[in-house]
Amino acid sequence: MDDLKYLMRDNYIKYASYVILERAIPHVADGLKPVQRRILQTLYKIDDGKLHKVANVSGQTMALHPHGEAAINDALVTLANKGFLLDQQGNFGNPHTGDPHAAPRYIETRLLLLAKETMFNPDLTTFLPSYDGRNKEPAVLPAKVPILLMQGAEGIAVGMATRILPHNFVELLQAEIAILQGRSDYTILPDFPTGGIMDASQYDFGRGKVKLRARLEIKDKKAIIVKELCYGTTTDSLVKSIAEAAKKGKIKVDTINDYTAEKVEIEIVLPRGVYAEETIDALYAFTECEVDLSSQVLAIKDGLPWETDVNEILHYHVEQLQGYLQKELEIERERALEKIFNKTLEEIFIDNRVYKKIEDVVAYEKIHEAIEEGLKPYHKKLERVPTYDDRERLLSIPIRRISRFDIEKNRQEIKALNEKVVQVEKNLKSIKRYSIKYIKGLISKYGKGWERKTVIEKIDQIDKRVIAVKDVKVGFDIDKGFVGTKISAETSFECKNIDKIFLLYQDGSYSVINIPDKQYVAKQGVPLVYLGVADKEKIFRVAYRDPKTGCCYVKRFVIDKFIVERKYRFFDEGMALEYLTTQPNLSIEFKFKQKARQKIKSLLFDLDTVLVKGVKARGIRVANKEVRKVVLSRKQTRNTKIVV
Repeated sequence: MDDLKYLMRDNYIKYASYVILERAIPHVADGLKPVQRRILQTLYKIDDGKLHKVANVSGQTMALHPHGEAAINDALVTLANKGFLLDQQGNFGNPHTGDPHAAPRYIETRLLLLAKETMFNPDLTTFLPSYDGRNKEPAVLPAKVPILLMQGAEGIAVGMATRILPHNFVELLQAEIAILQGRSDYTILPDFPTGGIMDASQYDFGRGKVKLRARLEIKDKKAIIVKELCYGTTTDSLVKSIAEAAKKGKIKVDTINDYTAEKVEIEIVLPRGVYAEETIDALYAFTECEVDLSSQVLAIKDGLPWETDVNEILHYHVEQLQGYLQKELEIERERALEKIFNKTLEEIFIDNRVYKKIEDVVAYEKIHEAIEEGLKPYHKKLERVPTYDDRERLLSIPIRRISRFDIEKNRQEIKALNEKVVQVEKNLKSIKRYSIKYIKGLISKYGKGWERKTVIEKIDQIDKRVIAVKDVKVGFDIDKGFVGTKISAETSFECKNIDKIFLLYQDGSYSVINIPDKQYVAKQGVPLVYLGVADKEKIFRVAYRDPKTGCCYVKRFVIDKFIVERKYRFFDEGMALEYLTTQPNLSIEFKFKQKARQKIKSLLFDLDTVLVKGVKARGIRVANKEVRKVVLSRKQTRNTKIVV
């Protein structure tokens, strides 16, 4: 048993670590989960400028990702819909409506220019063996833009989760410039692709939350148009939340029309007597027109989960960007110096006719010795001593090229390369200035079209209770059996719009309903004996008779628990209601059926002597005698008929 416990513990720890590091949590360096990184690497490998079928991309990505084609397809579509890295053609689904994407064989994708320029550089990438050892995959991509903050991320692992909200591309780059310049006058706030209105006063660099509102427009005072959604909601979920709020009586809605296509457009038509100005606050209070989004910033750093904030991530990326740019400059300098060396070596070899020294040499080893000896006087002009590979390259120069060698052109090229090296050295000495110039170039080249979509405003807290509670008049048409706020009848009562209504019937059944505009509540052949506000402290007093024995029972009860629209009973089925009231201090008289030798003809009973119990409790038997009639005591002065 102990061995099994150790086995379970060790395997669980391995599984948890794998899910955290290899599945659910993105890496802080490139902002990608492993499946996303493998998709991008595959697209980079097969990139030819043309669109590729998603099915083909998924199939090739499976060489790096061992978790099935469906997971790759979903990750690719999600990545494409974020809009930063992947171009798309075909039906990739509709994030506004939640409609799914078309089959992978019908849709196509490729890398965008931004991704090609900022996400890939084999010289800066560390490659690791794939899961089966047959291929190489990048440990992380050398991202020069803060992808993690740009597109956001969500993931649930074992015992931890991350939710990083998306931010504005241009604002992030401008914040990086401010960090490089040593300024602190920048703000980093989310910007959602769905737009909307945001209060970020509690965002706290990603450690808090934001309040989001859909953008609503009033149309003709009788209709409200939803133009932008809250991030994380869809038109379908929003319409359902509005319908649910209307069903609960929180808002009044006539019809809801969804005209969403490329842009969101949901029309909420209001009923007669209800106006848009009065309804907007209720929509924010009781529907998905307003949501709170919490942020939890968690990423992988140095092989471990790192709980941080967006400000620290941006500072981390600025340092990383400077490191990448410095390495690229160093590589560029080395390559330029190598080109200068090769061109200088070629010039020496051809201009000084060193090649003439090998015309009479037969042995190949002697040829190398002759070239090496011929180049020795010119070593001072070279950065280093030529190697065997350098001499091999000289030997591979065609005779035609030697005969047509343009020494002036070669010297001009060397001069240009030297100037390039000087500029690279200058950039290396002022790497911060060079980084700022690089970021400004990205903004100039790719910043158009990434203007902020989410408006930042202060959103006042809505008191739902104040909005919800309104005085209404409920009418009941006894003849037609309709009840509601739109019923004009002699029988009516005042209440609040958030109240519920008790409906008690002659046969002992009852139900609870929301206050309707107009609803038919009559039951065929069964009179309604009580209709009123559903007060959980209201005490009902009931007398009922068992038709089989003729005995009567009385009870006092409260209805303190119920589900709206569900059918209940306040006495057993088959019994007959004799009397029902909610008024206190009443006595009723039970008149017994006359029998031989029966001296007692009636019994006066004070209803308030019965203990108050739950509605399901059985009544107490008044007497072991058959009751002929139940009447209100003549001593009562009030008119206490059955309540309706």
